[in-house]
Amino acid sequence: MTMESTAGKPPLALLLIDDDAELCGMMRELFGEAGFTLECAFNGRDGLARALKNSYDLIVLDVMLPMVDGFTVLQQLRRRTEVPVIMLTARVHRRDRIEGLNAGADDYLPKPFDPDELLARIRAVLRRAGRLEHSPDSIKTFGEVQVNTQTREVWSEGHLVDLTSLEFDLLEMLIRAAGRVVTRDEITASLLEREASPYDRALDVHVSHLRRKLASGGEMIRTIRGIGYVFAAKGAGE
Repeated sequence: MTMESTAGKPPLALLLIDDDAELCGMMRELFGEAGFTLECAFNGRDGLARALKNSYDLIVLDVMLPMVDGFTVLQQLRRRTEVPVIMLTARVHRRDRIEGLNAGADDYLPKPFDPDELLARIRAVLRRAGRLEHSPDSIKTFGEVQVNTQTREVWSEGHLVDLTSLEFDLLEMLIRAAGRVVTRDEITASLLEREASPYDRALDVHVSHLRRKLASGGEMIRTIRGIGYVFAAKGAGE
């Protein structure tokens, strides 16, 4: 993995507030490999105290915590600091996500989560906060569409596009093969982890949603009837 710190600069410091000791151990190892330092607190009271006492670049905060719940911790933090916060929760209700964002969370990720997605979201939040520089190699521009493969952010016509994880993976797969037809079998096996069926319309639905979200940029995703799709970037590969 690419190290986030550079020579002469200390690694960025993160705090994970979560009562799952096994998760904390796994995250400490993962973040260490990615160039961060990670400290852990296992209940809301200790997490809040540590967050206010020390200086962190970002806090990952679970909602369901002993002693003091995550929403209360976030509210207390926002009275004292603007440190970026990503919330984690096993709850699936939309209102919980809205409550967290309204309370001042910078992002929200449901459990169980993909550790690589959490890292990508952390990098994205840190960059928005000006605490991490973009890597030029990670940003690709195609006409009105800009894709950051590190942060998994996509911009179209100057607006940030809200893509699902699968939609981003689909777009990235097509971009990597720009100018070449990617078959339905390839996409279905790689992203949906099953064999393609002549009557399976799931892939068509995902492509349709991706095109709509990309607005005019969606025209670059072309259908090759009966075979698959090709990404024909404007000004290249056409």
